[in-house]
Amino acid sequence: MATLRERLKAAETQLAFLAGGATGAAVSRVGAIPAARGAARLAVGTPQGRAVLAGISYSVLRDELNARDQAAAEERFGPRAGIVEPLRALQPLPLPIAQATIAGMDAGAKIRKKAVSKFNKAVSAGMKQVKASTSNGKKGSIKDAKKAFATVTKTVSKIRKGGKVAKKGLLRKIGLAAKKVLK
Repeated sequence: MATLRERLKAAETQLAFLAGGATGAAVSRVGAIPAARGAARLAVGTPQGRAVLAGISYSVLRDELNARDQAAAEERFGPRAGIVEPLRALQPLPLPIAQATIAGMDAGAKIRKKAVSKFNKAVSAGMKQVKASTSNGKKGSIKDAKKAFATVTKTVSKIRKGGKVAKKGLLRKIGLAAKKVLK
């Protein structure tokens, strides 16, 4: 794998080659790297130069990344890693996952689902109570969801801090549902 500096040097030499004969005298006068930078400015200045430069940069980068992926796959999965290329053409999976699949290994990192907090469970229970009541629209629907959510979160927060449950009405139902979850 080439370092960034090595890749820049390679690109500069390619640019010097693209610039052609005018670079020869400049290289002898100012050195290879400044001459290549000047050639880069010339090459980028024209649409043809930009197209050639983009094509070379892309192909060099693609080849380098493919070689790095292949080396990493062979190191990790052994000689069976080479089987992936024909399959990758048919179904483009990310290379390490495809090679791990062929090798019969689980490659994708298993991400555990984030645990729902008790507060959020209590809010969910409170919203179910709001939906089941007729106080905020007809049963099964919520007329003003933003207002209902604000009421539920405030009530659950109050209960969580040790506050009392309301004596009657929807706030009592929300409070009791929250209390069950938070106990």
